[in-house]
Amino acid sequence: MRALLLLASAVVLVDTSFYAAITPLLPDLTEEFGLSKSGAGLLAAAYPIGTFVGGLPGGYMAARVGVKPTVLAGLMLMTLASVGFAFAHTVVLLDIARFVQGVGGAASWAGAMAWIAGAAPKEQRGQMIGTAMGAAIAGALFGPVIGVLADLTSYELVFCTVGAIGVGLMIWTFATPAAKPLGDGSLRGLLGSLSNGSVRTGLLLVTVPGLLFGTLSVLGPLRMDDLGATAAAIGLVWLIAAGLEAIVSPLAGRFSDRRGRLAPLLAGLVGGAITFAILPWPNTAVLLGIAIVLGSPVIGLLWAPAMAMLSDGADEVGLEQGLAFGLMNLTWATGQAMGDIGGSRLGEVAGDEVAYLVLSAVCVAAFAILRTSGLRRPATA
Repeated sequence: MRALLLLASAVVLVDTSFYAAITPLLPDLTEEFGLSKSGAGLLAAAYPIGTFVGGLPGGYMAARVGVKPTVLAGLMLMTLASVGFAFAHTVVLLDIARFVQGVGGAASWAGAMAWIAGAAPKEQRGQMIGTAMGAAIAGALFGPVIGVLADLTSYELVFCTVGAIGVGLMIWTFATPAAKPLGDGSLRGLLGSLSNGSVRTGLLLVTVPGLLFGTLSVLGPLRMDDLGATAAAIGLVWLIAAGLEAIVSPLAGRFSDRRGRLAPLLAGLVGGAITFAILPWPNTAVLLGIAIVLGSPVIGLLWAPAMAMLSDGADEVGLEQGLAFGLMNLTWATGQAMGDIGGSRLGEVAGDEVAYLVLSAVCVAAFAILRTSGLRRPATA
C-alpha cells in the first residue's frame, strides 16, 4: 500500500506542479501578449476546461479498462503538453498546451485516486486521500518554483525536464500491479449514484475550493503585480501557502476518518468565507501575501474530507471508484474554470472586491446547505 500511495502521490504532484507553474508567469505573459484580465483568466482556465472535457471519459476509462492504463494515458498527455508549452510562442498554443494537460490530468487523477481509494481500508481512506492530496498541494507548492526557474532560464529547459519526469513516471506506473475494476462502471450506475447524499455533497464541496482557488490564482498574482511584487515574490507567496496546505490536507483526512467528515468541511467553509471577505482590503503586496498565505490552508481543509465523502458514497451505491473520481474531476473543473474565467471577468468588470465578496457569500451558502444536509454520522459507522 505504501508503494502504491507513493506512486499515486508522485503522479498528482508532477501534474499539479506543471499546472501551478503558470502562477508567477501570468503577469509577464499578460504583458507579453497584451492580455486583459479575462484573457489571462482564459489562459489559466484552459487546464480546468480540459479537465472538464476529460473528466467523465477519464473516469469511464478507469472504471472499464482499469486504473493503470488510465494513469499511463494521462501521463502521456501531460508529457506532450509540457513539451508543447516549452516551445509555444503564441497565446493560442499556450492555451492548447494547457488544455491538453487538463485532459491528461483528468485521466491521471481519476486513475491514481481510484487506485488508492479502492486499495485503502475504509477506515483509513480519508488519510490516504489526504496524503495524496498533500502531495498534489506540494506540487502546487513546487509549481511556482518551476515557473520562476522558467522565467530566469528558459521555458524549453524547464518544461522539457518536466516532460522527462513524466516519462519516468510512466515506466514506474507500468511496473506497478493493479487490481481489475469490480464495481458498477456503467452510465446508469453513474447517474443513479447522484441520488446518494454523500455523493452529491462530496461533489458540491469539491466544486467550492476549485471556485475559490481558481479566482484567487488569477486575481491574486495580478493584484500583487500591480502593488509592485516581482514574479519571485509572487511565487514565494504561493510556495508558502501551498506548503501549509500540504501539511493540513492529510491531517484533515485523518481527522475525518476518526470523527466524521462534517467538522473539517464546516471549518473549511468558515475559513473560506472569512478569507475572501478580507482579501479586498490589503493595499500592499506584503499584506495581500499574508492574507493569501493564511487563508489558503484553511480553505484546503475541504479537499480530503470532500473526496473521502464522495468515495464513501460510491461504496454505498456500488459505483466503481474510477467513475466517482471522474465525477470529482468534472465538478472540480467546473468550479476552477468558473473561478478562472468568471471570477477574473467579474473582477475586471466590477472590481476585485465584488468578486471576492461574492465568493465569501458562496461559502456562507454552502455552510448553510451542509448544516441542514442531515449528514451527521462518522464515515466509519
